[in-house]
This record gives sequence, structure tokens and C-alpha cells, in this order.
Amino acid sequence: MSITATGHSYIDVETGTQLDVWYPGEEVEPARSCLAEQLGIIRGQRIEKTIEDLNAPAVDLADAYLRLHLLSRREIRPHGANFDGIFGLMTNCAWTNAGPVLPERVGHLQAQAASRGISISVTSLDKFPRMTDYVIPSGVRIADADRVRLGAHLADGTTVMHEGFCNFNAGTLGPSMVEGRISAGVVVGANSDIGGSASIMGTLSGGGKETIAVGENCLLGANSGIGISLGDNCTVEAGCYVTAGSRVTLPDGSVVKGNDLSGKSGMLLIRNSTSGAIEMRVLDTAKWEGINEALHDN
Repeated sequence: MSITATGHSYIDVETGTQLDVWYPGEEVEPARSCLAEQLGIIRGQRIEKTIEDLNAPAVDLADAYLRLHLLSRREIRPHGANFDGIFGLMTNCAWTNAGPVLPERVGHLQAQAASRGISISVTSLDKFPRMTDYVIPSGVRIADADRVRLGAHLADGTTVMHEGFCNFNAGTLGPSMVEGRISAGVVVGANSDIGGSASIMGTLSGGGKETIAVGENCLLGANSGIGISLGDNCTVEAGCYVTAGSRVTLPDGSVVKGNDLSGKSGMLLIRNSTSGAIEMRVLDTAKWEGINEALHDN
């Protein structure tokens, strides 16, 4: 099924480079203006884009931005579209309070703005803008908008605290507490808590292709991390990092690689404070009780 959307794009006046595309949705006219446009550094352009097949790679920047919007608007879930080669299509921009510009044009923008008594701030140099400048999903809290990229999928009831981070083509599928890092490609199930500074390996570093997922009712303790998937009702002790190659001792004393446990439910993963060995124990009645519902009634 094809998808067609009307959007507004900014173009660098000097080079003709397309910088971004905003797709506001059918109920909003895609028109906007910013200081960089008023100063003649960029120009706005109305565009219409059709994607014939989300399973095929994106063909241009407008195609890539539409896929990112679909994710953040929850019209598709993470991995619901092909994102192969997306970095080669996106433009590295200086994201400023005056609008997106090419990094080499920031000095010119600052000089032009200074003549009007206006100060220019640059929030980032990146190919991806922050999500909240393009999409505001309902029912979420985001303490620091700079830490959530366009293309993040945040389900209703998700709270992202100040140190939390969510990359594109990744996110939550239900109410969740995010105080750690959800890397690209990672999916977190409902009622799970990614503790402070906890880390989930994504699919970008090292070119990995395996999708890491965290099931429902899971807890990653502070400063913990995983390079394997977790099923439902799992807990990883604070400070414990389990990768695919980690040696994990089972309740019967046998030792397996972390990858052998990937996706299993009901696990408690800890580091033995005496031996330093990573151990897996089976959770039954002593499982984590879940997130505080009052904190996620957004």
C-alpha cells in the first residue's frame, strides 16, 4: 500500500541542498517560516512525497523523513519500514534557533542575525533533528527533548527522564520509564524500566544486524547493560553488563554464553559479588513489581 504526504522542506539558497522535510499531517497546512529564511540563507518549498513500498529502501531525503515521521507518529512500529542506507540520504545540519542551516553557513547566519540584535544558538550538528521539533506524540513526557531523535517511537505512557535517550527506529511499545539509552533498532515492551545510565546495544555500532528487544515487565538496573534480548519479566542487576559472548553460570552450575539465553523470560541476571561471575537465576514469586502507574499516566 502506497503512502502519500504533503510537507514543507527547507533548501540552502547557495547550494540548493535540501536540509529537512516537515510532514505535519493532513489536518495542518504545511507552511512555516524561520529567521534563517527571512535572512535569505534558506528558502521554503512545499513538496509532496509518495512511498510505494516501505519494505524497499528510501530513495531520497524526503522519503527518509516521511518514514521517520511515520515512526514518531506511531503509524508504524520500529522495523516497520526499511531504513537501509538512510544516513547517506540525510543532510548533516546545524540545528539552530533560527532554523536548519548547513554547518558552514552558521557564521553567515550569526552575522546576519547580529545586525538585528538576535543571538544564534546551535543545539546540535547532526543528520537527525530532535523529534519534538517535528512530531509531538500524545501521552508522553520528555524531560530533555535533545535526547530523543526524530524517528523514535514512544508509546503512550512513556516517560523519558533527563538522562534517557531514544534513537530512531527504536522505542517503546507501552508505558515505560526510560532513564538509560535505547539505541537504534531496540524495542522495549510495556511496563519496563530502563534504569539510570543503563545501556542497550543497538544495530548501528559495528554494523550489527541483530535486533535487540526487551520484553514486558522488565527492569534494567542503573548502569547495567545488555547485548542480548530479554523476554518478559526479566531483571538485570545494577552494574551488570551481559553481552552475547558473556559467560553466564546457570542455577545447575553449567556455564553458557549470553547468546544462549537471548529472548528467554523470567531471568534474574546478577554478578556474584565474591567471584565476579555473571549468574542467571530463575525469577518466580520474587519478580520485579513493575513501573509506578501514577508516574506514567500522561
